[in-house]
Amino acid sequence: MSEEFNSTNNDETQSPVEQAAQPTETTVNESVETPATNEVVDTPSQEPARDPNTIYVGKKRVMNYVLACMTILQNGSDTVTIKARGRSISAAVDVAQILTRRFTQGINVKSISIATEQVPNRESNEMSNVSSIEIEMGK
Repeated sequence: MSEEFNSTNNDETQSPVEQAAQPTETTVNESVETPATNEVVDTPSQEPARDPNTIYVGKKRVMNYVLACMTILQNGSDTVTIKARGRSISAAVDVAQILTRRFTQGINVKSISIATEQVPNRESNEMSNVSSIEIEMGK
């Protein structure tokens, strides 16, 4: 009984920051049902698995993507692929140019693919054409 009194007394004397830093007690339900077999059920997803050597350029700053490409190349990969759609195409080209001209030695553009993808429009259920680019760079 005295321990409970001391713990509540300590809570009152501590600052709100110290109280928030302390872990709170939670009770865990011990009766968790486990499946009879340890099989992993593979559910089909709509998106294909992403390649770890691919950088998808979007709305972030260009140097973030340059750093991501350099990290992939320094981790032992020989190639990196830069992909972008729509208004981000110019940023993807900037990333490729910065990599070849400023930061890395011996990195060249291996191939460039330009395509048109059909994407569902957010406002209507119609399909919209969106330009896309894929730049493959390597040593």
